[in-house]
Amino acid sequence: MNEVLRELAPQVLAALVRRYGDFDLCEDAVQEALLAAATQWPAQGMPDNPKGWLITTASRRRIELWRSEAARRRREENVALMTPPDPAPVPAVDDTLTLLMLCCHPSLTPASQVALALRAVGGLTTAEIARAYLVPESTIAQRISRAKQRIKAAGARFRPPAPEEYGRRLAAVLNVLYLVFTEGHTASSGESLQRVDLTAEAIRLARQLHARLPAEGEVTGLLALMLLTDARRAARTGPGGVLVPLAEQDRSRWDRAMIDEGTALVTRALTTAPVGAYQLQAAIAAVHGQAGRAEDTDWREIAGLYELLAAVAPGPMVTLNRVVAVAEVDGPEAGLRELAVAAEDPALAGHHRVDAVRAHLLERTGDLPAAAEAYDRAARGTLSVPERRYLEARARRCASGSV
Repeated sequence: MNEVLRELAPQVLAALVRRYGDFDLCEDAVQEALLAAATQWPAQGMPDNPKGWLITTASRRRIELWRSEAARRRREENVALMTPPDPAPVPAVDDTLTLLMLCCHPSLTPASQVALALRAVGGLTTAEIARAYLVPESTIAQRISRAKQRIKAAGARFRPPAPEEYGRRLAAVLNVLYLVFTEGHTASSGESLQRVDLTAEAIRLARQLHARLPAEGEVTGLLALMLLTDARRAARTGPGGVLVPLAEQDRSRWDRAMIDEGTALVTRALTTAPVGAYQLQAAIAAVHGQAGRAEDTDWREIAGLYELLAAVAPGPMVTLNRVVAVAEVDGPEAGLRELAVAAEDPALAGHHRVDAVRAHLLERTGDLPAAAEAYDRAARGTLSVPERRYLEARARRCASGSV
């Protein structure tokens, strides 16, 4: 049931915003409708049309909230004369992509666009968004609140943007879709390593966007990146949800159809459009996908692609991933030297992935006591249970010398 509610939430919010326009109030109403569903459906059974039920309930709740707010402002008399309109009919089309475009309205700052869209479309909590951006939770809460106020002040309407407006919103839209996918691929917290509902939704919306903008190289690149990454999903966990690192995965469990589709997409994009960050990341994923065994991986090509990526779209995680590639090409000692420099970036300060990479490289050099300590630090830093268990297991193996 939770998966159904998560899938329908953005569609229900889109239906309400389309009809009423007031984003903030509609979001509150949808949250209350979801809560009502979570309470009533287990006892009474799921309705035949869950989406219609949620829209009707949210619409009624929105009216109640609006009346309450109006009363608070001493307008009870006018409100009492109004008759609540009938709930909007269930839309025949999926408006989620339009909702995403509204969240990426040009009146918002890029940071606010992404935060609001992750909340409304991705369904991520404020804490999850904060972890994705490596910023305090209070910062994200403020961004979302201000974004809603700006959308209201700008008089934005719920409708697909004109073709000439796509360019102004596209970067934020792609960023949101990628962050939703990333959270689904490796959940930042919780018992499960992956959240398939998020990866599936991100891929679905990316396909819709690609259908509208087939010539946009970065749209194609992002879709390819998602497919090539998600193709490895089945092999990323073992019995009991145990994390299986890339080098140890059973590659016969990779989805070859997704790899072929993703590879074809990125190959076409790289030869027909300006090179962008998503295309380069997809190209890296394609190199991994082409390796039948871990030892067949062309790390030199991957390191070269990371060099390009660092020039096109530098960032702390790009830096960290490049360190891993350098270590595979030039040895773990070279990787540790690169890591020492990268770790000085304030955006990576205290991030558990820095310690995880350091531990892996120290283990490869044979310094097992130092590797065990680094694995322990990394384990204490992650909120993902499967990841923590994996890191703790590696720490124990290094400490015992049984690597």
